[in-house]
Amino acid sequence: MALTGVLRPGHAQIRVLDLEESVKWYTDVMGLQYQGRDKQGRAYFKTRAERDHNSVILRQADQAGMDFFGFKVLDKATLDDLEKKLQAYGVATERMPAGDLLETGERVRFKIPTGHTIELYADKADVGSACGTTNPDMDVIDQPGIIPIRLDHCLIYGDDLEGALDLFTKVLGFTLVERVKLEDGKTDLAVWLTCSAKAHDIAIVRHGEKDKLHHVSFQLGSWEQVLRAADIMSKNRVSIDIGPTRHGITNGTTIYFFEPSGNRLETFSGGYDHYPDMKPITWTWDEVGAGIFYHDRKLNDAFLSVVT
Repeated sequence: MALTGVLRPGHAQIRVLDLEESVKWYTDVMGLQYQGRDKQGRAYFKTRAERDHNSVILRQADQAGMDFFGFKVLDKATLDDLEKKLQAYGVATERMPAGDLLETGERVRFKIPTGHTIELYADKADVGSACGTTNPDMDVIDQPGIIPIRLDHCLIYGDDLEGALDLFTKVLGFTLVERVKLEDGKTDLAVWLTCSAKAHDIAIVRHGEKDKLHHVSFQLGSWEQVLRAADIMSKNRVSIDIGPTRHGITNGTTIYFFEPSGNRLETFSGGYDHYPDMKPITWTWDEVGAGIFYHDRKLNDAFLSVVT
C-alpha cells in the first residue's frame, strides 16, 4: 500500500541513569552506531541499516523511562496537515524547532490520553546505511554487538486505552491489527497498531498509571539472529527477562532484556504483513497466555508488571 501519512517509528528518547556506561553498552552490546552529542549532552545512535541520522537518543536522568517516541511522516505538508487534525480533535500541540535534536527538522509534539509524549517530524538528515544506495553489497554482520536492522516499535502502558486507540486510528491513520480482551469479553486489555504493513508500529496496554514504558523494540532479520543476540547477551551478562521465544500475537520471535538503567528492550524478528482491509485479530482472556508467549502458553507476572 502507498504510505502517504505517518511512515514509521523514527526515534525514541530514553532516560538512563549513567550516560557514559550507557553509551558504551549501546555501542558494544547493542551494536548501534554512535552519532555524537548535542549541547544538552544527549547521546545519539542509529542502527547499521537506518539511513536517517539517529533513532535512539539517550538522556541522563534520575529515573529510567522514555521521554518521547517519534514517528516520521511523508513531508512537511503532511506534518502541517496532521497538526491541524490533532488540534481540531482537541489535542494541544507544540512545535519543537529544527535543530533541537541533532540533524532533525521541526517536530510536532503532543500528549496522547495515556500521558505519553508523541512526536511527528518530516525531516532528518540522510547519512546513509552501511551498504550505500548505488550497487550495494549485501549487509554482512561483521562487527561486534547485536546490530539490529532498525528501531521497530514500542509498547507503552497507560490508563486511557480507548482514548489513545481513538486518536491513533481516527486522527493519525493507524490501523488496529490485534487486541486482547479482558475477562468480560468486551474491554480491551491491549491493542497493537500499525501505520504501515507491519504487524505493529506501537502497542498499548491498559495500566493504572500514565506514561509508563514497557519496552522499545529493535528488528532483527531472522530467528537465527535472535539466537545470536541471546548468545551476545549471555556473554555480556545482560539480564534477560523472557526468551528466546515466540509471540502468538504478531507471530514474531523475541527476546526481552534489560539495559543497564533498567529499561526493557526487545529484539524482534518475523511477524506477518497487515493491510487495512484485514479484520483485527482478537485474543480472549482464557488464551492470552498463548497470545503473549506461544510456547509456554502462560503469563509471566514480572513481564506484565515491570515498567519504567
